[in-house]
Amino acid sequence: MTENQAPKPNADGVAQGQPQQEFGLQKIYVKDISFESPNSPAVFTREWKPETQVQLNSQARSLDENGLFEVELTVTVTTKSQDKAAYLVEVKQAGAFVLRGIPQDQMGPLLAAYCPNLLFPFAREAISDLVTRGGFPQMLLAPVNFDALYTQKLRNEQQAAQGGGGDAAPTPLN
Repeated sequence: MTENQAPKPNADGVAQGQPQQEFGLQKIYVKDISFESPNSPAVFTREWKPETQVQLNSQARSLDENGLFEVELTVTVTTKSQDKAAYLVEVKQAGAFVLRGIPQDQMGPLLAAYCPNLLFPFAREAISDLVTRGGFPQMLLAPVNFDALYTQKLRNEQQAAQGGGGDAAPTPLN
């Protein structure tokens, strides 16, 4: 083969000598779960006027040198009714993912957006179940655009690095 020739693809369509990309979900699990209703049973005797706040956070960490990563999505829901705490639910939904041969520029979006997107339905279900078991009306969290959150986080970091971040609010997903 001469120096000008490109590597020929193998039967899978991958160029010979190029590392094969692998992405896989190994396991989904609840890492931590909490439900508190500090004003029960009094909260059930008043008119139900809920005000809910939802906080999201994610983090990823390498588990070994073979491309195994843990991604942890934390969803915290705080609901008040008539300025009294009704309940607080926190779920840390995690997953073990294999990422091998993935270019470095694609690792961030996979670990900070795609993986949390896979974990969110499981956290959403756990929260709904806990709230209902606590005696409250069902809590259905709206879908989340993790790609948009990741893009906003990158913009905020870029502005901060350029010194133009000013008072921009930090995006909690990392």
